[in-house]
Amino acid sequence: MPETKTFAATTLVIGAGELGLAVIAGLLERNPESARSTSVLLRPPAAEGKVGRQLRDKGLQIVHGDLATETVDGLAAIFAGFDTVICCTGFVGGPGTQRKITTAVLQAGVERYVPWQFGVDYDVVGRGSGQDVFDEQSDVRDMLRGQSATQWVVVSTGMFTSFLFEPAFGLVDLERAQVHALGSWDNRLTVTTAEDIGRLTAIILAHQPRIRNEVVYVAGDTFSYARLADMVADHLGRDVERVLWDMDRLRSEAAAHPDDGMRKYRLAFARGTGVAWDKAGTFNAARGIDVTDVPTWLRRNHVARGTPLIVSRGDRTAARVKNGRDSRHRRRAPAR
Repeated sequence: MPETKTFAATTLVIGAGELGLAVIAGLLERNPESARSTSVLLRPPAAEGKVGRQLRDKGLQIVHGDLATETVDGLAAIFAGFDTVICCTGFVGGPGTQRKITTAVLQAGVERYVPWQFGVDYDVVGRGSGQDVFDEQSDVRDMLRGQSATQWVVVSTGMFTSFLFEPAFGLVDLERAQVHALGSWDNRLTVTTAEDIGRLTAIILAHQPRIRNEVVYVAGDTFSYARLADMVADHLGRDVERVLWDMDRLRSEAAAHPDDGMRKYRLAFARGTGVAWDKAGTFNAARGIDVTDVPTWLRRNHVARGTPLIVSRGDRTAARVKNGRDSRHRRRAPAR
C-alpha cells in the first residue's frame, strides 16, 4: 500500500537557533499547513521568550525540555510523541549530547530521525581528526546503522557559509583583506548557508520515493582555498594577502591549546578529504535547485566593498561556544 503518513504529520524540531529557524522556515515554505502539527523543543526560559512567542504566532507548538539536565528516559518520553525528529542543536550541549539525543530517539521508537550531522563527511574523516566532537558524530552514525527500527537521513552540508567569515575562526578577514589557507592552498571546502540547509532538508524529507537510511550530500559551493582567496579579492576589488597555515603550525597550536575549540576546528578542516565534495554530484545540483554560492553570499552580507562584515549575534554566540569561551553554555546547554 502507498504511504499515507508525511513528515509534517507530527514533527519535532530540536532547537530554534540559526539552523532550527531555517529548518522551520523550510518546512513551512513547503507546506504552510504543517505548522499545526510541528513542535519545537526549547529550554523553558527560551520557550517563554521572544522566539517562543514568534513560533507560537506561526501556529507551532512549543515543547519544554533541557538537553543538559533531562535524562535519556525523559527525552525519550518527549520524542515518543512524534513521527519525525529533526535535531538542530549542535555542539553547545557539550560532549556526549548527540549520543544522548540519539539514544533517546532510538529508545522512543521514533519513525524517522534527522540527526545533527549538518557538516563534514564523518565516514571519510573518521576518528582522530583532531576535533573531539567529530569523533562523537562517528559514534552517532554507528548507533543509527546498528539498528533497523528507526529510519534516518543524514544531510551532509559542509561548513556553514557564515562560518567562513567568523572572525574567531580566522579564515577570512575582510577588513584586512586577508585569507588563510588550512594545510594547503589546494585543499577544498564545501559550504552551504543555513537558509539553504533548511530548505533542502524539507525537500529531502518530502521526497518520493522516501529517502531511508542514507547520507544525502548538498552544497552551496565547493572551492579550494586558492579559489576562496580569488573570490574574496574579486569581491573587494583589490588584492588580498594570502597566508598559509601549514599542518605543522596547526598541529603545534592545537597541542599547545588543548581547550581551544577553534584551533581544533582549523586542524580538522586542514585536510584533503572528507570536508568537500563536488557540487555537481549533490542532491540540489541533480534536481536543479538554486543555492547560494560564496560570491552571492558576500554580495548579500558584506553590504559594500570596504564595509566590515556584519556578524549576527547568533553567529557570535556560536563562535564563543565552539571556542569554549561561553560559560553560560558550558553550565546549561539550551536546545537551540
